[in-house]
Amino acid sequence: MSAAMHVHAAATAAASASSNPYNLKPGEHSTGTTIMAVPFEGGVVMGADSRTSTGTYIAVRVADKITQVHDRIWICRSGSAADTQALTDYIKHYLGQLAVETGRAPTVKVAANLMRKLIYENKDNLMAGVIVGGWDPVDGGSVYNIPLGGTVMKMPFSIGGAGSTYIYG
Repeated sequence: MSAAMHVHAAATAAASASSNPYNLKPGEHSTGTTIMAVPFEGGVVMGADSRTSTGTYIAVRVADKITQVHDRIWICRSGSAADTQALTDYIKHYLGQLAVETGRAPTVKVAANLMRKLIYENKDNLMAGVIVGGWDPVDGGSVYNIPLGGTVMKMPFSIGGAGSTYIYG
């Protein structure tokens, strides 16, 4: 085999690996996590898929990716399950403590900013993108998107996770 043929074979293999990093068979799709939230006057509608995967292997078929952190505040989680579970545990603890100290329920904005702070200050060590949503007397139903890196944005709706491209179409 000539040197040119070796280069062509290596380039073809590299292109194939980059376009198919999980070695999927024809017809298979790696969708990743899909989370979404839409606010309305009386609250928020949140949704998520239920599979936890590592590459093409589905580790858990019935995972709960929407976590309640206070009476009317919920978080949709995407990214590393360990990271997002730990973050939501911290937020749940902080919001509970805040409610006791102030004597009133926390706002969705406060929950989102606490999550943003934790994600931003640990952005080099975390793989976490979340949507914080819920209802409070100040803003009614509201949704905040916090992607990887820790930016917080109040949104009229939010879609996240690696599988969100399938929602966009």
